[in-house]
Amino acid sequence: MKKINLAITGCMGRMGQQLIKSSKLDKNFKLVTLTENRAINRKFNGINPILNTEKAFKKINVIIDFTVPKCTLEVLKIATKLKKKVVIGTTGFTKKEESLIKKYSKKIPILKAGNMSLGINLLMYLTEIASKSLDNNYLSKVFEIHHKHKKDYPSGTALMLGKGIADGKKKDFYKLIGKKFLNKKTFPYSNKINFNSIRKGEIIGEHEVTFSSGKEIITLNHEASDRALYSEGALTAAKWLTSKKPGLYSMRDLLNFK
Repeated sequence: MKKINLAITGCMGRMGQQLIKSSKLDKNFKLVTLTENRAINRKFNGINPILNTEKAFKKINVIIDFTVPKCTLEVLKIATKLKKKVVIGTTGFTKKEESLIKKYSKKIPILKAGNMSLGINLLMYLTEIASKSLDNNYLSKVFEIHHKHKKDYPSGTALMLGKGIADGKKKDFYKLIGKKFLNKKTFPYSNKINFNSIRKGEIIGEHEVTFSSGKEIITLNHEASDRALYSEGALTAAKWLTSKKPGLYSMRDLLNFK
């Protein structure tokens, strides 16, 4: 099998560094290009990081982007001109930026996911099914734990799980958002979706969705023990995307969830 020529943007970031390590271990890929938003005077895997330009992406097949929205859109503009495929792990896009991504996806294949873990995406799917299957007597809440360095709460993944609950009920997620607790030992159910976030130690990530009728509790959870699962998920997405036509895809498409 011919190797996939890969570019990693934001190579100095936490995910960028993890992607370099994971791509080195995956025989399907040849790491060709590393980019950053500034000059970096050192090599990674024998490659000098450069700026996002047409020259940087000319010889690659797929770009994996874990940066910031402004950078992602810059990358997409170049990728569209060169007809390159892009995997996006960046989060925090505005509605206007989301519309731009959809516009670019009409010309090139794009896979966009807020979380690249295959397990988390399965958890989101199961959450939606459970919410759809359980009647309104069941209240729900979302719990998550991350390392002490993570400032935002709830995590983006916790909010995605909350959206899964809302989607299962065919309701507007934003109208269902309840209270957002930080570092509470316990937190209540309500008619809305409450969230509790714990920040401690160096925990990579734990997420839990519970449904309760008052007579029984149903729990769905996921625990990450290695950050490599996110980079490996992104590489799986890149591999899958190589055979796709222009369009905007998600991990749900990759996993063939209907």
